Amino acid sequence: MAKDLVGIGIIGTGFARTTQIPAFRACDGARVVAIASGRRENAERVAREFGIPSAAGDWREVVAREDVDLVSIVTPPSTHAEMTLAALAAGKAVLCEKPLAMDASETDAMRRKARESGLLAHVDHELRFLPARRRMREMIAGGEIGRVHHAKFLYRADARANTERAWNWWSDRRAGGGVLGAIGSHAVDTLHWVLGAQVSHLTASLATHFAERPDPEGGGRPKAVTSDDETLMLLRFADGKATRGATGLVSLSVVEMGRSEHALEVFGSEGGLRASGAGGLWHSRVGEGEWRKIETEDAPLAEGLRDNEWSRGFTVFAREIVGALRDGRGAVEGAATFDEGHRTQLVLDAARESHESGCRVTIQEELLNAE
Repeated sequence: MAKDLVGIGIIGTGFARTTQIPAFRACDGARVVAIASGRRENAERVAREFGIPSAAGDWREVVAREDVDLVSIVTPPSTHAEMTLAALAAGKAVLCEKPLAMDASETDAMRRKARESGLLAHVDHELRFLPARRRMREMIAGGEIGRVHHAKFLYRADARANTERAWNWWSDRRAGGGVLGAIGSHAVDTLHWVLGAQVSHLTASLATHFAERPDPEGGGRPKAVTSDDETLMLLRFADGKATRGATGLVSLSVVEMGRSEHALEVFGSEGGLRASGAGGLWHSRVGEGEWRKIETEDAPLAEGLRDNEWSRGFTVFAREIVGALRDGRGAVEGAATFDEGHRTQLVLDAARESHESGCRVTIQEELLNAE
C-alpha cells in the first residue's frame, strides 16, 4: 500500500547514528519516529541529538509501534535473526545490517519468513548503489573485458591496530564480531553481484593478531579477543555468462598500517577493471600497461555524513528504500535480498570451516538453491 509518510524505527545507535539516521532524514516523505538500544541512555542521547520522538531500551517497543513501517536493524549479528523474524511477523518492512545473521541456519529461516511475508526485506549492502560499481557490473555483463578469469577484493585499514582500543562486541566471535563478517560479507556480496556468478569452493585463513584488549567493564584488565582481525580467502567461481574457470582473492585486514585501501579488481580475456573507494573506476585493455580513468557520476552525500563509500552508498540506498515504501513496492531494484544474504552466509560459514579444518570447502549446491 502506498504511503505519504514512511515511519522508520531504528534498533542500534552505532552505524545508525553516524550514517543511517542522517541519510534517512535527508529523504522526502520519511521520518525516524523511534530508536532503541540495549542501553536506554544511548537511545535517549541519540534521540535528543536528532529530534527522534521516542527512545526505548527494548527493541520490541520499536517493532510494536503502529507508526513504524520500516525497522532498520543496526545491531550485532547475533541479534539479527530474532529481531528480523519478529519485525516481519509484525508486518514491518526490514532493513538488516550485514552479515545477515550468525550462520546459514538462521539466514535460511529469515529468507523463508521474508518470502512468506511478501514484505520489503533487504540486507544493507549499500556499496551496490555506488555509480562506479554499477558501471563496472554493466561493463562486465556487456563483455567489455571478455571472459572473467580473476577478481580481487582488497580492504586495508588500521582501525583496530591500537592496543588501547577497548574490548567490545566486535572482539567477540559469539556476538558476530570480526572482519570476516563485517567486511567479508561485503566482499562476497560484491563479487557475486558484480560477476553474476557464485563462489563454488574456497580456502580460507583467519587470524587474530591483537589477542587481548582492555575490558571497560573489568577495570581495564586485558580480555581475550575471539574474533578475527585478518581474513584471507582463495575462491573459485561457478561458470556463468561472464565467468569461465574464474578465481578470486580476498584480503581483509583492520590492523594494517599505511594508507587505507578499499579496492575491487576484475580481470578478463580482453582487459581489466578497477574500482576504488567511493567513486573511482579505471579500465585497462590487454597490452596497455596502465589504468585509464572512466568518468562516472558521484553518488550524493547526505548532510552531516563523513565522505566515504559507505555514506555515499547509503545516501542513495535510503532514498530508494523510502521511495519503494511510499510507492507500495515490496523491493528495491538492485538491492541485496535475503536470498542473496543467505548465499553470502554460506560462503562465510565455509570460510570458517576451511580455516578450522585447513581444507578446501565446497559450497553445497543443494543449500545454495534450496527453496
